[in-house]
Amino acid sequence: MTSTPAPGTSATHEAMNTQIITSKLQYAAVPLIQAPLHKLKGFQVPGDVWGGVTAMMVALPSAVAFGVTIFAVIGPEFVPFGALAGIIGTFALGIVASTLGGTDRLITAPCAPAAALLSAFALGLVQQETAPLTVVLMVTVMSILTGAFQVMIGMLKVGNLIKYIPYTVVSGYLTGVGMTIIGSQIPKFLGVTNGAQWWKALITPASWDYRALAIGGTTALVMAFGPRLTKAVPGTILGILSGLLVYFIAAAFDPALMTLENNHLVIGSLGSVGGGFLDSIMNRWNEIGDLRLSQLAKLFGSALTLAALLSIDTLKTCVVLDQMTRSRHDSNRELVAQGVANMFSSAVGGVCGAGQMGSTLVNLVSGAQTRISGIVEGIAALIAALLLNSFISWIPVASLAGILIVVGIRMIDKEPLLFLKSRDTVFDFAVVAAVVVVALTVSLIGASATGVLLSILLFVREQVGGSVVRNRYSIHEFPSRRVRSEEDTQVLDQLGGRAVVYELQGSLFFGTTYQFYTALEPDLKTAEYIILDFRRVTSMDVTAAHTLHVIQESLKERNANLLFSDMRTSSSGRDLKEFLDQTGITTHANTLMFPGVEAAIEWVEGALLAEVGYNQNADQTPLLLHEIDVFKSHAEETLQDLTSCITERSLKAGELIYKYGQPGNEIYFVRKGCVNVQAFLSDNRLHHLSTIGRGDFFGGLSFLDGKPRSNEALVVEDVELYVLSRESFLKIAEQHKRLAINILTALTRTLTVRLRNADNKLRMLYD
Repeated sequence: MTSTPAPGTSATHEAMNTQIITSKLQYAAVPLIQAPLHKLKGFQVPGDVWGGVTAMMVALPSAVAFGVTIFAVIGPEFVPFGALAGIIGTFALGIVASTLGGTDRLITAPCAPAAALLSAFALGLVQQETAPLTVVLMVTVMSILTGAFQVMIGMLKVGNLIKYIPYTVVSGYLTGVGMTIIGSQIPKFLGVTNGAQWWKALITPASWDYRALAIGGTTALVMAFGPRLTKAVPGTILGILSGLLVYFIAAAFDPALMTLENNHLVIGSLGSVGGGFLDSIMNRWNEIGDLRLSQLAKLFGSALTLAALLSIDTLKTCVVLDQMTRSRHDSNRELVAQGVANMFSSAVGGVCGAGQMGSTLVNLVSGAQTRISGIVEGIAALIAALLLNSFISWIPVASLAGILIVVGIRMIDKEPLLFLKSRDTVFDFAVVAAVVVVALTVSLIGASATGVLLSILLFVREQVGGSVVRNRYSIHEFPSRRVRSEEDTQVLDQLGGRAVVYELQGSLFFGTTYQFYTALEPDLKTAEYIILDFRRVTSMDVTAAHTLHVIQESLKERNANLLFSDMRTSSSGRDLKEFLDQTGITTHANTLMFPGVEAAIEWVEGALLAEVGYNQNADQTPLLLHEIDVFKSHAEETLQDLTSCITERSLKAGELIYKYGQPGNEIYFVRKGCVNVQAFLSDNRLHHLSTIGRGDFFGGLSFLDGKPRSNEALVVEDVELYVLSRESFLKIAEQHKRLAINILTALTRTLTVRLRNADNKLRMLYD
């Protein structure tokens, strides 16, 4: 029933906190039955049957306690009604949820969050002097709406999103629910019958019934510590039995306790399951016409909150079950099943609930294998109620209060206390504390809203605190992969400072745009080209778009240029390029779009070179052999011998010169055109390594070592090549050693330069 971001973060570290909170829910529900129970005196009993039976032994007592908690606030006469509601809920939820759901071994039963929220809701109506039967009806309608909301959540396929509620919210809510349950049970634990609030009951010992205190105290102690002595019987069963023992010891000294009539210490007669209870179920619907729209409107917010909480409880149980059984549940199908089960249970007079950690794990370790175990659990609950009708009537109310107090104590999450040890997580502790305070003083619904709002504020604070500018550099520090001559490189080294690249990251939204603009502001006054690399931008809002428009206007005044690269679909599903189109950013003057930052840098380099008179398209006549740098200093007869060993090749744009992994021992000299050298990444994507232009060469590695190609060469512009094979080179090297040395020296020098550039880029990427 939790998510798990590390303190101060959003939902990015869910898995860790799933373990934290689900382990607490497991501890809160019941101690595990660790010994396998699918063997009985050598007789082999199917695992699903024993799993369901033992899970019922855990779920049913708690369900009775939860039902009593909800309906006892209406009046003492509704205590038996609550007990039966818990029983019916266990039966209905077990049957329907297991039949429709797809998660094997999951046990669905009434739970603490439902008891806490529904009892608080009922208490509020009672304090407004609402008629008791109307309160019962509104609790029923709210429970049905809760199930309907769960069905809607599942059908809308948002089941996987519920678990991303922040850890701080769920932790505070768990603690608030635990404290609420404890507070609601203190009067029953003390035997106070005048309807006093828990704090008034505590400060008025004169109103205590010490017999109830002894019964409840014994139950709580045995439930808490009994499993240390034996794990064969659930702690709840041990606690109830010990409470009954104390009760009958007290009854030995007070004969009045041997009757159910007017006995406030026990649940009392449940009545006829086939008569009185069914009549009470049908009679409640007689009040439906008296409900006002204002009353119904109050139900929706509470029902939606309860639906979210029950869904979280179920899905977190499923997550832990998946981890233990190496299976995978269908979140949306399970939520639909849970919703239908809650609607059915509420309609027939039961309590709504969720997939329960404690009873599910008991079901698992008892040998259950399939969903049949959940159906068995529901049937076993009904059979137990029918067979033990008289026994359940004698269960002391204080025993149920003791059980729920132990459950409430176990639900209190102590992990947030660790947040106080660091200044970085103090605000996270404040969120937890705020949720607890609102839960105890206002309402559980208000606590949820408060926690979510504060978590959003913390998220915004964290986003604003981080830097949206990941890196800034000039293009002479990180040039494009287009191979250029030494003269061009020197020019770009001199002019490259006039163009800067900003690598952006994270979210560009109203909380980070001021920081973003402040970082760019110095370059807005001096730079002629600003490239914004959006490769790591996850989202952007209208405020960020407005800031980009301000930047455009500032650059336009100086006739400077703004370039965008890597505009792609964000993590939220928004197409950033389309978003900028809609806001008019891409159509602005002096604004250009490029598929990648490399293409943008290469364009800027070309623009800077054009300023000093260089035009890469001015002369596209094929170079002759003696015009290529490597061969310029050699005698004509040497080049004639070399010409006889070199072949010429012409290819069209889009053709592959060679593929990755092909055998290759040839080196290529570009006479005309342009070639892209690119490598395959692990996911078969292509990564641009370099652009080879007129007068340069490529393919040197395989030429030198004779190994297969480590990249591939693609023709970008129609190309004409000189091709020299390794065999031809070795042949001519015997006649012209100086030529061979010059070729190898040129290769070594060029490859060294490229390697240095690659090292510089790797260093910058690492930084």
